[in-house]
Amino acid sequence: MAEIYDFMTSGQFLLPLAFLAGSLVLGFLAEKIVLRILKKVTARTKWGAYEALKNGLRGMITLLFVTAGLYFAIRLTDFSPEVLVYYQRALMVLVIFSLTVAAVRVTAGLVDIYVRKAEGAVPSTTILGNMLRIVIFLTGLLVVLSYLDIPIAPIITALGIGGFAVALAFQDTLSNLFSGLHILASRLVKPGDFIKLDTGEEGYVADVTWRNTTIRTLPNNMVVVPNSRLASAIITNYNQPRKEMAVLVDVGVDYASDLGEVEEVTVGVAADVLREVPGGSGDFKPFVRFHTFSEYRIEFTVVLRVNEYVDQYRLKHEFVKRLHRAYREHGIDIPLPARTISFAHDRESMLSGIRG
Repeated sequence: MAEIYDFMTSGQFLLPLAFLAGSLVLGFLAEKIVLRILKKVTARTKWGAYEALKNGLRGMITLLFVTAGLYFAIRLTDFSPEVLVYYQRALMVLVIFSLTVAAVRVTAGLVDIYVRKAEGAVPSTTILGNMLRIVIFLTGLLVVLSYLDIPIAPIITALGIGGFAVALAFQDTLSNLFSGLHILASRLVKPGDFIKLDTGEEGYVADVTWRNTTIRTLPNNMVVVPNSRLASAIITNYNQPRKEMAVLVDVGVDYASDLGEVEEVTVGVAADVLREVPGGSGDFKPFVRFHTFSEYRIEFTVVLRVNEYVDQYRLKHEFVKRLHRAYREHGIDIPLPARTISFAHDRESMLSGIRG
């Protein structure tokens, strides 16, 4: 420490300080140039990786230049070789740390972009980002320990034994973790999908974390499901294989109705609804399928199509209103349940019925 104090008070640090300041300016300019080049290069692609690269490299290039400036500035001093060795080791650790942070940022950002592009979902899963950060940080830590000549084999062995003990102690937690990875790897359930569980809960998948999957219901509440429960549940995914889905509306008309006219009026109303109501698939041609002679009416199903699951509510609402009005205008009856009871009018018939 005395050697460093003598150096700071002797005025010999002015040249290294100027060298360090120059490296700071050069690092700032180099970072601007590199980001500008990356922006031009990534603009030619549709992947949109520039934001991830910019967030990952922001400040890191300047830090590397400053680190290099510190190295050469120290070389200009009169420090003893022992002191220089410590400084060089510290600077190398700083370089490894900087590269590790940059790798974590860039990798997590690129994976996030890939997830959004592949899944078509606005939110991304946090479990993938967290796993990548942990792996890259541990790799950087092992590189630092190896550079400092600290044996890493005992550490890896201890981590293995400790990992086995942790696995026994946290079976439920690890079960949820690997279930979450299985959910993401299978790609059957993704953030943004509208799903319904066999227990009745339904809503949009908001996120898949290392322990739970959160589902945002239509009333805007959050349902938290452990990943292990979700992996073993029977799930209906209304976004797979496509968001568009058929909507079936059951209708019944009187036996005296002209079924040709009923079909024509119904299909016309359905086509107008699909074309005019938001969420309806305007290119789809609705159709009618008669299927049942019930006790008091002829029943049929109208097949419509919506862009996604939640659009069906508004579409059904408008379709029922317009269809009811159209049936009234065309004199088509929608009968109520009714039963016809015949009574005997003469006394003898009634008595014979009682005796029998």
